[in-house]
Amino acid sequence: MCAPSQNLVLTLADLPATIRLAGRVAALARRGDVILLEGPLGAGKTEFARAFLRAATGDQVLEVPSPTFTLVQAYATHLGPVHHFDLWRLDGPAALHELGWDEARDDIVLVEWPDRLGLLRPPDALNVALQPGPGASRTVALSGWCDRIGRLA
Repeated sequence: MCAPSQNLVLTLADLPATIRLAGRVAALARRGDVILLEGPLGAGKTEFARAFLRAATGDQVLEVPSPTFTLVQAYATHLGPVHHFDLWRLDGPAALHELGWDEARDDIVLVEWPDRLGLLRPPDALNVALQPGPGASRTVALSGWCDRIGRLA
């Protein structure tokens, strides 16, 4: 657990600011990392994941559909495999094993709606809590990654 002083709260003025932050997170990510994307509908979780995946692949036009119905999508990136989970429709953590959660943990994992993880929520994850603000802005609270979080400011 990081010291509270290591947590970051940032105001992102618009979608390009969110895209830049996701790119900085991708630049620091490594195999075994989990990035938990929290926030209400419309807060920017999927936009953040899309930007992360585009940065990780180096393909700025990569098609990144929301995995709401498939629950998980895997991508080959220069960082290694990245698994994008959307747990909105998941009824609990038991179903994660059927989706390949245990195998995916060897790679990089992005999780939308991480509250569905229950006890499987990794304590060493990067938590990215997005909240919509006025206009196109949003606030993001970042915690975790004690050894790297300072490089996201």
